[in-house]
Amino acid sequence: MARRTKEEAQATRSLILDTAERTFSENGVSHTSLSDIAVAAGLTRGAIYWHFKNKCELFSAMVDRELLPLDELLATTFDTREADPLQRLRDIIVGCLCDMMRNPRRRTIVEILLLKWEHTKDMQPVIDRKQVNVRQGIERMQRGLDNAVAKAQLPAALDTHRAAQFLHALIVGVMSDYLTASEHLDILVEAPRLIDGYLDMLRLSPAMRRSAAPA
Repeated sequence: MARRTKEEAQATRSLILDTAERTFSENGVSHTSLSDIAVAAGLTRGAIYWHFKNKCELFSAMVDRELLPLDELLATTFDTREADPLQRLRDIIVGCLCDMMRNPRRRTIVEILLLKWEHTKDMQPVIDRKQVNVRQGIERMQRGLDNAVAKAQLPAALDTHRAAQFLHALIVGVMSDYLTASEHLDILVEAPRLIDGYLDMLRLSPAMRRSAAPA
């Protein structure tokens, strides 16, 4: 019986997260309350509060459920045992962009993060966490690029921090463009070309090299 109760609790938690995705996407985060989510899910407010203390905690859990697996994939690029970290990084980023088109849930989460979430005072804990996540994401990409440099796949003088910042901006820009004007951007065709062009830039552009130390 206890096991069944645990399974039912997990099912309720999943229902809440699914409903939050839908209502946040439809109405925006600021215009959606926990009561709204409870009504849409056919639950009481008490059921929501049993699983989540507030909207910030619910929002974070919703995002984590979909995006944490990407962190695990990026970790493989800076594993020293990875023979081809640059190809691995390329495949992960292209796959992530293309999956946004194929995977409705991931597309909804990205849309909420980029277009449906207002930075209001009551969401400050989530804003703070987003800043940390962005910094950590750039650091992970940099470590993958460092691994590629160590294996002589990229120039030894490459500024990998600048390159990782550029890659993050490229990913966010492509996602934003797709979500706002998908008819003008075929991700399945363009994502591989854009990332391959970016990697060519890392190999060839003097602007992506570390600055010489001042005299």
